[in-house]
Amino acid sequence: MKPRELIARAKVPGGVELRLIRHGDDHVIMVDSNELMSSRLGGSEEALATESCDRMRERVAPHLLIGGYGMGFTLRAALAVLGPAAKVTVAELVPEIVEWARGPMAALTAGCLDDPRVHLMTGDVAAEISSAKKRYDAILLDVDNGPSGLTRASNDGLYSRRGLATAKAALRPGGVLAIWSAAPDEAFTRRLKDTGFTVSQLTVRARKTGKGPRHTIWFANVR
Repeated sequence: MKPRELIARAKVPGGVELRLIRHGDDHVIMVDSNELMSSRLGGSEEALATESCDRMRERVAPHLLIGGYGMGFTLRAALAVLGPAAKVTVAELVPEIVEWARGPMAALTAGCLDDPRVHLMTGDVAAEISSAKKRYDAILLDVDNGPSGLTRASNDGLYSRRGLATAKAALRPGGVLAIWSAAPDEAFTRRLKDTGFTVSQLTVRARKTGKGPRHTIWFANVR
């Protein structure tokens, strides 16, 4: 059995400590004893991108905001289907996540952060959303563990009624707010609808093979 090796640690601003673990050719980011993300489980994060882009397929030059780089599954999947005129802004709160992407996980990153369509910001995606007025065609949030936070208490504000209303104001007419979650949340579905979105919900397996845990993605369209 291959041993697990601690590669690095990072502190989430205002939150918990992350640990980057290498297990053979795979990498895992841990919070305490919980796997926050794994290089083996990217299917649902990729679906977050591909399903969102499918909803924007008639837009020639869409501008996407991705909240949380993580291991880059969402970004790489978006770049694979978007045209050359698209723009993707990525907001990552933890600087070390980007360092790990360019360092020990460079093979997985596959140069996506250097794509000319990508603008990388180090900071809180909530601040970017608050400053944007009808700027984005889609906002893709893979922040924390979904509406039920794990790494940082202030992330809950993104999923509050006020946070959702702010995201809605940052979207262009017909835009989509897509949110990844480790689990379903009926109260959150109602909150999206109460904010004035048209909502659909998708259940996706964590592995591209159709296996692994079931994750939830909400697609909330601006009416």
